[in-house]
Amino acid sequence: MIKKVLVANRGEIAVRIIRACREMGIETVAVYSDADRNALHVQLADEAICIGPASSKESYLNIEQIISATITSQSDAIHPGFGFLSENSRFAELCEKCNITFIGPKAEVMRKMGHKAQARTTMIQAGVPVIKGSTKEFIDALKAKEEAKKIGYPVMIKAALGGGGKGMRVADREETFLNHFKTAQKEAEMAFGDGTMYLEHFVEHPRHIEFQILADQFGNVVHLGERDCSIQRNHQKLIEESPCTAISSELRQKMGEAAVKAVKAANYENAGTVEFLLEETGAFYFMEMNTRIQVEHPVTEWVTGIDLIKEQIKIASGLPLSFCQEDITIDGHAIECRINAENPKKNFAPCPGEIKEVHFPGGEGVRIDTAIFQGAIVPPYYDSMLAKLIVHAKTREEAIAKMCSALGEVVIEGVDTNIEYQYDILNHPQYQFGDINIEFTEKMEIQ
Repeated sequence: MIKKVLVANRGEIAVRIIRACREMGIETVAVYSDADRNALHVQLADEAICIGPASSKESYLNIEQIISATITSQSDAIHPGFGFLSENSRFAELCEKCNITFIGPKAEVMRKMGHKAQARTTMIQAGVPVIKGSTKEFIDALKAKEEAKKIGYPVMIKAALGGGGKGMRVADREETFLNHFKTAQKEAEMAFGDGTMYLEHFVEHPRHIEFQILADQFGNVVHLGERDCSIQRNHQKLIEESPCTAISSELRQKMGEAAVKAVKAANYENAGTVEFLLEETGAFYFMEMNTRIQVEHPVTEWVTGIDLIKEQIKIASGLPLSFCQEDITIDGHAIECRINAENPKKNFAPCPGEIKEVHFPGGEGVRIDTAIFQGAIVPPYYDSMLAKLIVHAKTREEAIAKMCSALGEVVIEGVDTNIEYQYDILNHPQYQFGDINIEFTEKMEIQ
């Protein structure tokens, strides 16, 4: 088993990983920037090492500093969390070269699945349904525009390397393509250090459905059901739930088999997510694969009873999965709300600052994943997520009621939040009825 893990991340996911390691008897090392010197993950870890200034590029994206900290602390593994270097194949490759266990897939597989065009080709060869798109990647905007004509508008412009809604724009006609391409490319360069872009036909009015998978080093692969991530704003997820109200048991089996087929085709190991777009007709298309743990993993943990972080560590340690597909059952309904430091009334402007007062709800079926506390500083340099509020109940209706109650108890003073915005979504008749798609927040005029 892995004995010491360096957590190459910050915020609530770093705290989540440290707690899982502690329960497994594994030592932890936190890394932090100057801005996070007093952060919770720094306080909870067995050791902590400063890796640079506040800027992500000089700290949490600084591969050399993180590798150096791992070697200095004599850690035998790195958990990258999500974001930052979690899908950086060069980082995973350097870990392999330095004999450091990377808690995630192999660099070669990450490289293949992280690039949209290569992933698409792999899926086509495996017989997984895919959206019509480009067979190559683009740096040059004019060449990309020529390809967009062949694909047909509307076209989704995507960063070839990355995820999390960064570097994505929809061009609905030829006249707007160049502007959208350059904007998405600039965002991709800032977020991932790579301006390579990919094009695909934009499927209108779909749901965003993703399947959680686990794959060990012995070829065993299982899926843990789906998450409906359709409630989004600017391709950033806001509310996630499991199971999806639009998926029958037959469709779940069909999509789950496609997800497993995709994972096997990629020779994938560890935890990952296969993302699909689901049309109202029941047709679904492979969109991409996230080669990491995801923000919304707690909803799957709650309906399956499986700790995904611990499973990641076990798989990376060389252990086989202790369960098979027949052992996986979906129990009840779980919903997650992302609480961000932002002001919806000011175009969701980020709101850094000091947490003056904080209170989170508790009780049966209520979970909080967070790194904030009274006196904590929310820096302006990183993602604005403060906490994830997750609830679990027997039915979707009960889960919505529980989430509304729990949101009403949250107190965060000192920074603006999107709590009221989330509450409005949950109380919207169409959300409660389950009539949602990825355009929900745009069409329903949530204020």
